[in-house]
This record gives sequence, C-alpha cells and structure tokens, in this order.
Amino acid sequence: MGKLTNEYNANHEKRNTRCDWCLSDPIYIQYHDEEWGKECHDDKILFEFLILESAQAGLSWLTVLKKRAGYRKAFANFDAKKVAKFDEAKIEALLQFEGIIRNRLKIKSAISNAQIFLSLQKEYGSFDAYLYSFMPNNKPIINKRKSLKDLPASSVESDAISKDLKKRGFKFFGSTICYAHMQATGMVNDHLITCHCY
Repeated sequence: MGKLTNEYNANHEKRNTRCDWCLSDPIYIQYHDEEWGKECHDDKILFEFLILESAQAGLSWLTVLKKRAGYRKAFANFDAKKVAKFDEAKIEALLQFEGIIRNRLKIKSAISNAQIFLSLQKEYGSFDAYLYSFMPNNKPIINKRKSLKDLPASSVESDAISKDLKKRGFKFFGSTICYAHMQATGMVNDHLITCHCY
C-alpha cells in the first residue's frame, strides 16, 4: 500500500509541475508531456509541424491540435511528396472537408510550402539539416525559463529561418510561427525549469 501511495503522490506531484500553458485541456497536457520540446530530427514530423503551425496563424494551438487527425487524413499522412502534387480539384475537396481549418490561402500555402520543403531536402540532404544550419553549433538551445512571462514570441534564430524561408516563397511562417515550430520540435527547450519535462 505504501508503494502505491508513493506512486500516486509522485504522479500527483508531476501533474502539478507542468508548464502552466498546457493545464487547460487534456489534449494540451498529453501534447506537452509527450511531444513539446522533445528534440526531433525526423523530416516527416518536421513537415507535419510545418503544416500544423502554418494552419494555426490567427488561431489557438489547441484548435489545431483538436483537428490533427483531420489534417493527417487530409494531407496524405503528412507525406510532403504527395502534398506537393495536390491540384485545384484537391484544394476544392479540402475546402469541403470539416476535419481541417477550411481556409483556401492556408491550404494553398501548405502545397507550395511542401514543394519548397522538398527542394530544401535536395539542397541540404534533409530539412532537419537546413533548420539546424541556423542553430549555434548545429545544436538545440536549452533555455532556463522560470515563468511563462520569460517565454519569447521569437528569437534571433527564428527571425533568420523565417526570413530565409520567406525569401524562398514560404507562406504563413513568420518568425512567431517559426519559433513555435522550434519549441514544438525541440530546437529550443522552453519547458520551465520547474516542469517535470525540463
């Protein structure tokens, strides 16, 4: 009994030491615990977050997370090669699909961004290598954030990446969205130092 009580207390303590931003919804909590801030070098996952983060523009991240399964279905399980070939008929079909945010400009940008994503893979060997070419020593940045007010909306690196991507034709991926992508994929660790995921 003592062991179970200790485990319960440990789990209860964990729940109380998460980053504050994720506590409003179980979907947020799961995302925070299992994905956010974890270092990722898989191009397919990086592409998934490109699609999702771009869709978020002007909306809450929770809104997008709730539609993630819909995005997976609509965007060919986040296969960049397939998405890059979507045509007008596919765009019209996606505009009728309730599982995603039905915004023509965002859908079209996902397709053109997929094409640029593929060209960057060819140029750098992987999209991951492209992103990390902007990072100090090609490594993630581990921050020491004490409270949510310490979290910035952007960084020198996100400014540089988004500027370069914009020059290449990327849409819906300004510095703030780029920084959110960096946080999501562990290019920066912005978990609070009191968080059990830090």
